[in-house]
Amino acid sequence: MQTNNNIAFEQETLYDYLLVVSPGTHITNDVTALKQLVARELGMYGSRLSQANISLFRSVFPERFQEEFINMLENIARKQSGFTLYTSKFDHFQHGEDKRTIYVNVANPKPLVELHKRILHEFDIKPGTFKPHITVARAIATSEFDRVYDHFHNQVFVRSFQCKSFMLLRKPASGGQYELVKEFLFGDEAVQQDINLFNYAA
Repeated sequence: MQTNNNIAFEQETLYDYLLVVSPGTHITNDVTALKQLVARELGMYGSRLSQANISLFRSVFPERFQEEFINMLENIARKQSGFTLYTSKFDHFQHGEDKRTIYVNVANPKPLVELHKRILHEFDIKPGTFKPHITVARAIATSEFDRVYDHFHNQVFVRSFQCKSFMLLRKPASGGQYELVKEFLFGDEAVQQDINLFNYAA
């Protein structure tokens, strides 16, 4: 019986779920312009067309667990208040000797770090290192990084935005484009929206 269950599980379609914070239209457009700058130097690269965001959590599981996951996220969002985030400068991650990632740094990461911890707590996952950031060029070759990083080294990217929600995206684990599953308004924002709708109706 257990074997049959395992076979059924293996035959289910797996989805790659990604929980993100959107930095808003203005910052998204600015990051898109930065991606275009990199593309002019390197041509099309892996993360060229990805939407600007700050990743909070990622996991792969079958669709039948999606509703339970959404319920957990709704509970977290209800208890969360909105906050302001600030970006500051460009930086990069090193992936071994061969790859680099260029990103925009978040100047005040604490609200996102605390939110990340609450999400992991729901999954009984011990928090590890988490650095909120907005990716400009993900895992490009070191030789490509050396060609473009002069555009970003010691440069600043000073912006701010109100974080009022997070979004759940998904795509088939086998590949494809992420699609929006649901946006989760934070508790105080959801209440404010209800008040505004009531006043409008009145």
